[in-house]
Amino acid sequence: MGRVLAENPVYTRYFITYKSGPLTISGIMNVPKGAEYGSPESLDRGGPFPLLILNHGYIDPAIYTNGRGLKREQDYLARRGYVVMHPDYRNHAESDDDPRYELDLRLGYVEDVINAVYAARASGLPFLDASRVGMLGHSMGGGITLNVLAVQPDLVEAAVLFAPVSSDYRDNFEKWTRGGETGRGRAARIIEAYGAPEDNPEFWREVSVRNFFDRMSVPIMNHHGTADESVPLAWSQATHDALLSAGKDSQLFVYDGEPHEFINAWPQVMQRTVEFFDKQVKDSKKGI
Repeated sequence: MGRVLAENPVYTRYFITYKSGPLTISGIMNVPKGAEYGSPESLDRGGPFPLLILNHGYIDPAIYTNGRGLKREQDYLARRGYVVMHPDYRNHAESDDDPRYELDLRLGYVEDVINAVYAARASGLPFLDASRVGMLGHSMGGGITLNVLAVQPDLVEAAVLFAPVSSDYRDNFEKWTRGGETGRGRAARIIEAYGAPEDNPEFWREVSVRNFFDRMSVPIMNHHGTADESVPLAWSQATHDALLSAGKDSQLFVYDGEPHEFINAWPQVMQRTVEFFDKQVKDSKKGI
């Protein structure tokens, strides 16, 4: 826990750092104060509060600032009785830099998120019940969340995805790296290191989380808009179908006319999200 960044009657926002391997990762943590401060009825009576990890989508690290992304969700969820932890990821804000973060297909971000949960559990913070943990990811952060669920199936109790990138990494590579105006140099370096999808399909299969859905063990809720200009709705539909085929608990909610960041449907998205987390995380009796 670091300096206080902001405070209101319901929660306090802190700057935080934690270790992810040899790297120090920065982030923020919103900590509820308790029902005596006039917070909603759903707020736990004084804590300890369950933990939600929020994973932001792609923002150019050159312009990214501490805690940026998902700020309205950070606020909303803290007001409903959750400690909200938002990692910045390596190479972002005040985190340490990893010179290989692009060449490793940003899988280091997955490590950073997993270590956020471990750091919370090791912290001994009296207001935090880190045996009850949920995870929410938007766009790239949704892909990170899916990878966490495959790598550490029992790390969290439930996960919510907002317009997640494809669970087939080849889709993401073709759209934003090889097919993007700014990603071609990175694409060439990746192809040189690993081969193109058409030349080395086994590597690309191994880095595509869809092929490891059988490992997952927690319920997943996905929200996606039909007017998403960044991530095709078809990608979420394919992920949902693959999860169901693997026998997993998956829900997909589709919102007519909604873009990549929800506008008119956002209150409904958040109501469903909180009801889901309340059932799967806040009311969970699972211990560490």
